[in-house]
Amino acid sequence: MNAWNAVRVAEVLLDAEATATARGSIEAEWSDLDLGVAYAAQDEALSRRQERGERIVGVKLGLTSRAKQIQMGVDSPSVAWLTDAMALPAGAPVPRARLIHPRAEPEIVFVMRDRLAGPGVTAAAALAAVDRVYAGIEIIDSRYAGFRFTLADAVADNNSSGVYVTGPVGVRPEDLDLSLEAVLLEVDGQIVDSATGAAVQGHPAEALAFAANTLADRGHAIEAGWTVLTGGMTDAVAIAPGSRVAAHFTHLGSITISGG
Repeated sequence: MNAWNAVRVAEVLLDAEATATARGSIEAEWSDLDLGVAYAAQDEALSRRQERGERIVGVKLGLTSRAKQIQMGVDSPSVAWLTDAMALPAGAPVPRARLIHPRAEPEIVFVMRDRLAGPGVTAAAALAAVDRVYAGIEIIDSRYAGFRFTLADAVADNNSSGVYVTGPVGVRPEDLDLSLEAVLLEVDGQIVDSATGAAVQGHPAEALAFAANTLADRGHAIEAGWTVLTGGMTDAVAIAPGSRVAAHFTHLGSITISGG
């Protein structure tokens, strides 16, 4: 077996994504997979996505809820990339052929008005750079069998990126109390979970600030016009073929997706 490094990690995970084939934990095979290497692999994978024509459209956060942090044994979120190939048009079914085991989670989504560059970005400064707030459903899809992975595994895997869809209602951030913005998650007509924006780092703007400051450590910024998925408000739910998943927000409207 060839020696592991960030480039090989990126290649292995991109191949798993391209073939919709799950694999075991990379860190279980290579104990030197730490967050530094994982983020380097993530950036390498992004470069390869760009080489094949994909365009960066934003970033996504993972592990923004305290419950998920406790579950993973960490005390902070992680950041990953969004490209235009990950955007799902409204009304389109889940693209099952390109996903391994899709799961849906509702999110509060920011579209940026201004460039946001760390370090030292506060939640207030982050929110002031937002143009509009939208409802979102992210359909995550780990390349690891059974969604079993370490934090470094997940970061290398671009935070289990799959596809995402945003709702039609855009609201100015000053017109919402995002910590109180609530969502009901519905699967096949049954409410299965609920949460408010406070589940996301206490306030989604805290997650946005974290993303800007973390990206600054890697020489990046959040650019004007980018989309930022602030992290799952509830646990992710599996999407079975033929099922329907809906997220109903207090002020941001509703989104419904078909399991395909």
